[in-house]
Amino acid sequence: MSVTSGAKSESGLGETIRVIIHAVLIALVIRTFLFQPFNIPSGSMKATLLVGDYLFVSKYSYGYSHYSIPGSPPLFSGRIFGSEPARGDIVVFRQPKDDSVDFIKRVIGLPGDRIQMRGGLLYINDKPVQRERVGDFIGEDPCGFSDATARVKRWKETLPNGVSYESLDCQDNGFYDDTIEYVVPPGHFFMMGDNRDNSADSRVQSVVGYVPFENIIGRAQMIFFSIAEGEHVWMFWRWPVSVRWNRIFSIVR
Repeated sequence: MSVTSGAKSESGLGETIRVIIHAVLIALVIRTFLFQPFNIPSGSMKATLLVGDYLFVSKYSYGYSHYSIPGSPPLFSGRIFGSEPARGDIVVFRQPKDDSVDFIKRVIGLPGDRIQMRGGLLYINDKPVQRERVGDFIGEDPCGFSDATARVKRWKETLPNGVSYESLDCQDNGFYDDTIEYVVPPGHFFMMGDNRDNSADSRVQSVVGYVPFENIIGRAQMIFFSIAEGEHVWMFWRWPVSVRWNRIFSIVR
């Protein structure tokens, strides 16, 4: 009896180990080739994405490069499969000036486009982007001036391809409200944060500049968890009041 019981126990342990190994392998495949989780550490994409949002980024949308496949050699240049980002997509990319840092921004300019800010208004190929005033953003200060709740001017912008989103305007005559005209090189994209006065993006040539296609990791798809700014995920006993329940499983646009 004891020998039979031991054999069954060893068989059950082996099956458990196999299940765990299979689960880990499946998770690695999903993370490497399909969806990778990211969290939002700064307010550059407010009010679309908030500090404390956790989201899934689809890695297959634009194909694969050595930046989107962890551990692949730099010799694996260019991209395979997928298609180019569309204007208005929110993407995660490896910063061109420091490829150890991931950024998340909205695609504003495509290869060959001319992009410029004039008096806080976005121009694409010398045409102003349609925008209309909407209700103020009220919430965790998106301008970085304080930790208190703030009221900030908000606009609804509509890009030439019909994609609409909201942008924030922390101050009139901000530093990057009037810029030179940027001409997007072939194979590159112009990225901007929705929080226009508090975003280091392609307007800041010394920090980000134009983003090569191969630097793009994937497209932001869905928020799967969200916790208030300043709260800690591991403090689960505070979740009833700290989790933004209305943002969970919302689609990123």
